[in-house]
Amino acid sequence: MKFYRDEGMVLGGHKLGEADRIITVLTRSHGVIRAVAKGIRRTKSRFGSRLEPFMLVDIQCHVGRSLDIVTQVELLEPFGRGLVGDYDAYTAATVMTETALRVSEAEPDTRGQYLLLVSAIRSLCKGEHPPRLSLDAYLLRAMSSAGWAPSLIDCAQCGAPGPHRAFSSPLGGALCPACRPNGAFLPGEEALLHMAALLAGDWPTAEASPEHAKAQSARLTSSYVQWHLERKVKSLAVLERA
Repeated sequence: MKFYRDEGMVLGGHKLGEADRIITVLTRSHGVIRAVAKGIRRTKSRFGSRLEPFMLVDIQCHVGRSLDIVTQVELLEPFGRGLVGDYDAYTAATVMTETALRVSEAEPDTRGQYLLLVSAIRSLCKGEHPPRLSLDAYLLRAMSSAGWAPSLIDCAQCGAPGPHRAFSSPLGGALCPACRPNGAFLPGEEALLHMAALLAGDWPTAEASPEHAKAQSARLTSSYVQWHLERKVKSLAVLERA
């Protein structure tokens, strides 16, 4: 019998049969795994609430034919308990976990994405920054870690020194007047400088940005993420409608 053990963040799951559940976990060393937690929906389940979303766990699985089987779980940090009482933090965390899944599900090496997600969720739980700023910072860094870093100061096409006013997701970010195509967004320099501060972790600058710049950068970040993932992030659409 072959087993493996790893540290991971529970991203979600869905029901299987009458009492089981298939859980999805982003792990440090084994990528995204999907495994069956047998009997988890029973009142006396030995796993309890340790496999709920946003829980950081030490998990052991048995390798199965089609799906692995969870055999042991140790709770490391109960992030879910710190998020359920704050709607804004909870919805931001939901977007983070869905994005982490989309970015990581086809990648063999997910260590960087895993560490980034854990750090972002931990920051949300501690309330270190406003939830939407934490979310946008995470999204920009997740894209950068996946190889889709946006150019936010210099022109993404010709490299002309910035800052610039225009932004295009398909073309990689900020654009100078000579490279700007028809239909490019024109959010203004403040929004792009705000995004650059979030990406760099310059929180004093990011938190001091004007509210209109924060709102514009949030829209640009959402557009950029969904363009490069080539699919909608469902939880992000819910967050923006709210």
